[in-house]
Amino acid sequence: MRRFPGLMQALAAAGMNVLSVPSAFTRVTGAAHWHSLLRARAIENQCFVVAPGRTGVHANGRETFGHSLIINPWGDILADAGAAPGWISAAQVDLADCQQLANKMPIKQHNRFNSELKP
Repeated sequence: MRRFPGLMQALAAAGMNVLSVPSAFTRVTGAAHWHSLLRARAIENQCFVVAPGRTGVHANGRETFGHSLIINPWGDILADAGAAPGWISAAQVDLADCQQLANKMPIKQHNRFNSELKP
């Protein structure tokens, strides 16, 4: 899902303000793309992103990246669980932040494709 921004844009056009993106990125692609792609989705959709990421070495030898994240609409990482197994227990999430940002920077209205997006 992180690599398919059109789906996220359709959800945002339908009123979504918290995007949940569970994943099992490999260690290599996670290190290269996980934070960047998720921050981009938060920024371009002016939403919070909650992204649980599987971590560890699995029975087939596959290594997953981990780093469960919570990101605000500005793209700031509010919480990062790191590579060890664990969880995020607290992050300040105020859904009013999405609307306040949209009022200051109405990018959804400027997106000429929004009228074509359907969830």
